[in-house]
Amino acid sequence: MVNDSSQRPSPEQLLAQIQLEERRKRRGQLKVFLGYAAGVGKSFQMLDEGRRRHERGEDVVVCATQPQYPAEIQAILQKLEVIPTLKIGDAESIDVHAVIRRHPQVALIDGVAYDNPPGSPNPHRWQDVEQLLEAGISVITTVNLQYLEKLRDEVERLTGKRAPYSIPRGFLDGSADEIVVVDAPPVESLVRGATPADRAAQLAQQHKLSRLRELALLVAASVVDHQLESYLRSHGVDQSWGLQERILVCITPRSNAVKMLESGRRNADRFQGEFYVVYVQQPALSEEDRAILQQNLDYARELGAEVEVLDDPNATDAILNFARQKGITQIYIGHSMREGGWRRLRSNSIERLILSAEGIDVVVYPH
Repeated sequence: MVNDSSQRPSPEQLLAQIQLEERRKRRGQLKVFLGYAAGVGKSFQMLDEGRRRHERGEDVVVCATQPQYPAEIQAILQKLEVIPTLKIGDAESIDVHAVIRRHPQVALIDGVAYDNPPGSPNPHRWQDVEQLLEAGISVITTVNLQYLEKLRDEVERLTGKRAPYSIPRGFLDGSADEIVVVDAPPVESLVRGATPADRAAQLAQQHKLSRLRELALLVAASVVDHQLESYLRSHGVDQSWGLQERILVCITPRSNAVKMLESGRRNADRFQGEFYVVYVQQPALSEEDRAILQQNLDYARELGAEVEVLDDPNATDAILNFARQKGITQIYIGHSMREGGWRRLRSNSIERLILSAEGIDVVVYPH
């Protein structure tokens, strides 16, 4: 008889699977229409989906709208029930308690990134959405790219405008069940006979929209990646890969880590990925080494890395185990060029790291 005990899930995996299934049964579903430029049609798509669901027999209500809509959207709104917002001074917020008492199947919320006025039960609208989801009400909502906290700086560089409020990136990764990137109409071709200045402006606009679209697609991929990770872990599958880039920089007291750290940060930002830095503890460090190490770790934190100090006598195994747990896609590691370092590379731990890091790219930085 074949012993298949190795295929049985551990108690921790069973618990994770049960918790995931219970969460899905209890919570509402969140669908997000994500736009990367103004006027792409997020509001129309969200409300039109609400209309279609209503016509199929689902109980759909509208909880928050924009101040003004074109005629085609106003026509959709007239077919749907609208729960009035709370008036707080000159501002408005979702009447969360009224929505929960009404308890529809689906709530439509146009614009999840707004801050609520002072005196509201929740400071932010995304927290209102979380409350509705926990109450078992599904939510369909909209958001523009510039309101995602992690992207505000880059969108500002591209557009010259900074969003006045934001939602944390973890909200989409942790709560969204479905995300739809609302695509803009294609940019018109460059006009023949246009002046060089006009053509340059058109090319710049095309480049800006292309980069914004790329960022939106990366956000959507990140949401899918987190869903996949949660599912695989709950079913006892070890994840060593993902749709999202996860970059790991390994530092030592003697490594000149600045170049590695800055390169890791740039690449994580380029693909809207995750950025980790690890140091495997070494015994009997000199005061100079301790100072260099602390400098490196402080700089990593300034760059927004998730920093971990590992305690393991086998540094290579510690790095590989951490990389597999986090689904790392790229490892950056330094290597000294002193005393013929490259000639001995194939006999040291870096070679073993490269050979053992199956499915992970290893980048070696000479120092």
